[in-house]
Amino acid sequence: VARRLSLRKHPECSSMAGGKAIEHLAQTGDRQQHVFKVPMQHYLNCDFSFSGLQNVVTKAIMQKEKEEGIQEGDILSCVKDIAAAVQHTVAVHIIQRTYRAMLFCIKNSILSSKNATLVVSGGVASNQYIRKGLQALADANDFSFLCPPPRLCTDNGVMIAWNGIERLRAGLGILHNTDGIRYEPK
Repeated sequence: VARRLSLRKHPECSSMAGGKAIEHLAQTGDRQQHVFKVPMQHYLNCDFSFSGLQNVVTKAIMQKEKEEGIQEGDILSCVKDIAAAVQHTVAVHIIQRTYRAMLFCIKNSILSSKNATLVVSGGVASNQYIRKGLQALADANDFSFLCPPPRLCTDNGVMIAWNGIERLRAGLGILHNTDGIRYEPK
């Protein structure tokens, strides 16, 4: 969404990553100006998916560009409102699905309803809006809430790569002969 909104061109966001730019602009946007349907409402499972939301948002952006008579790549006048609406919809989706997972784990005795902890990490945990929503979810369900400081909530790819560096340094899990290893892209 940040890429499609060309947020690198926005004067307030030129040096920010996409998620950070969305969060920054959303702080002063009006999420009620654009309402996006929360994904997967008819699926009674714990899965996440953002592809449908991305398609709906892209269509909304294209419509607004047409209405404002601007080209793709130019900054929309309502960019802050779109950012706020997208951030809110993503947060609701994550919170709803996390709640379902919490209930599933308790019901199936995977977690005890006493002393249960919700741990949130990775890039999404650096978003304060989402973090506050998950904190409220944990509080409402008597879960402890653990979340690293935002500076440590980096992209999962970076965390996996760092783990690889640490394992390489320690000499753990090193495969010296790659003969017979096959991989296929998704």
